[in-house]
Amino acid sequence: QVQLVESGGGLVQAGGSLRLSCAASGRTFRSYAMGWFRQALGKERECVATISWSGGMTYYADSVKGRFTISRDNAKNTVYLQMNSLKPEDTAVYYCAASSKHTVIAGLYDHWGQGTQVTVSS
Repeated sequence: QVQLVESGGGLVQAGGSLRLSCAASGRTFRSYAMGWFRQALGKERECVATISWSGGMTYYADSVKGRFTISRDNAKNTVYLQMNSLKPEDTAVYYCAASSKHTVIAGLYDHWGQGTQVTVSS
């Protein structure tokens, strides 16, 4: 069982940066692929970025490619999402999730955090 707790969200002006963190409990963290998802008001949840258990493979949605970076520190049981050049359309609740498969499909993620709000003002 893995429990996930996100932090680092907040209010930022367009063009600014935030770094989200997701701390995981349990010694099995390093066996999970991790993903960051977001859900804006009135929209479906979308996959933003994913990272394999080793960190060797990553995926980014086209909308964030070149601006966001996902990384993980297995020694600290933590996954990060560095968000630069933020835009108002990045405003959403951001969730981290853990899966036994490296995938962009939300339904294949077994464990979810509670979410952290990111608001980008224009």
